[in-house]
Amino acid sequence: MQTDAEVKSPFFLAIAGNIGVGKTTLTKLISEKFGWDCYFEKVINNPYLDDFYADMKRWSFNLQVFFLSKRFMDQRIISESTRPSVQDRSIYEDAEIFAYILHKQGNMSDRDYENYRDLFYTMMSYLRKPDLIVYLRASTWTLISRIRKRGREFEKNINVEYLHELNEAYEHWIKMIKDDFNVLVVDSDKMDFERHPEQLDDVYVKIQRFLDSGKVE
Repeated sequence: MQTDAEVKSPFFLAIAGNIGVGKTTLTKLISEKFGWDCYFEKVINNPYLDDFYADMKRWSFNLQVFFLSKRFMDQRIISESTRPSVQDRSIYEDAEIFAYILHKQGNMSDRDYENYRDLFYTMMSYLRKPDLIVYLRASTWTLISRIRKRGREFEKNINVEYLHELNEAYEHWIKMIKDDFNVLVVDSDKMDFERHPEQLDDVYVKIQRFLDSGKVE
């Protein structure tokens, strides 16, 4: 008879990356490829995004708490699920990338940032970590091009400086977590896997090898 410690949890993959890098598309394609449940970021029906991009300083705390709460809900479901899952952006990025940059730029006050971090760390104690994080890397100009191409009205005010700082924060975060998380880095600058899904064949192979061996190549 297996003990609780011997029962392996269903596989949990998180897709990480900046705005416009292709996380949602990759989440969908991986879900279809492997037959896993997928959990998407709450963007289209987000009640704060329009206000946030019009006035970041006023709405940054509200937006980040919204994302944090929704991501926590999804990750609790994933943690308790009996099926493998893939998640569009991890909860860690909310705190370590977006809230961090908003505070650094002066768009979130010290008081709100400290409150937010306390809430984040409390939530972490209730969640299991992803087995693997796939980090989609792209240059700032690639991100700008893709954001403009998809033409979301609320994203029209995103500026290059904001995306560049987010990119720098992502690169720093990925370096910092490699001792605690399994991370597969995918350079997506020259990839268009929405039009050319065959470009992901190598990524699928690496994910399958990780499933078989537990090691990132």
